Amino acid sequence: MLEVKGLEVAYGDIQVLWGIDLEIREGEIVSIVGSNGAGKSTLIRTISGLNRPLHGEIVYDGSNITSLIPCEIVMKGISQVPEGRKLFAGMTAYENLMMGAYSRNNKQEIEEDLSFIFHLFPRLYERKKQIAGTLSGGEQQMCAIGRALMSHPKLLLIDELSLGLSPLLVDNLIDAIEQIHRRGTNILLVEQDIQIALEHADRGYVLETGRITLSGNSKELLNNPQVKKSYLGI
Repeated sequence: MLEVKGLEVAYGDIQVLWGIDLEIREGEIVSIVGSNGAGKSTLIRTISGLNRPLHGEIVYDGSNITSLIPCEIVMKGISQVPEGRKLFAGMTAYENLMMGAYSRNNKQEIEEDLSFIFHLFPRLYERKKQIAGTLSGGEQQMCAIGRALMSHPKLLLIDELSLGLSPLLVDNLIDAIEQIHRRGTNILLVEQDIQIALEHADRGYVLETGRITLSGNSKELLNNPQVKKSYLGI
């Protein structure tokens, strides 16, 4: 469904990613894991069209999307939940959700997706008229996920799902992600917490200082001695 081939990205003279190769197959949850500063967010921003690569290409559903701008990539069926949520702080939760549907015209389908999001996050329904900047961290993450879903993506990119949230909230969000996946959305989960990411994915990639150093079945990666030593302290 998504194939990244030989991707290299730099900020000015500083190169951040080197020769990234990865793929997401239809029906998968795939995790990209690694420590802070490994290049995870740069990778997901490049897939979303927010960064331009030096080399390489990104192929989605058989089409080369490397040169597309972000709004074109959204309309292709890829949506991102950015690190730090990036909500429109002065707008209500409901208004933030509707911003995610800006490229859509079918009102019935928009209402169906909105109903699904409120079923997924009942607390968000209760807070729908509240200014987004006053929501709790967990509620903001729910809103950010909901906003991304309102574009009705086939591929959902989630950058740092668990950042700054309590374990209980993270468990609730993971349950929601699994429901979203069962509904037919493929998911790329970028996450610093390797345990969380790999326990809930089909396959994973380990990113270290801009290079993929390990990849494979998630359970195998969790049991890999290098991963245990470097990331799990075992």
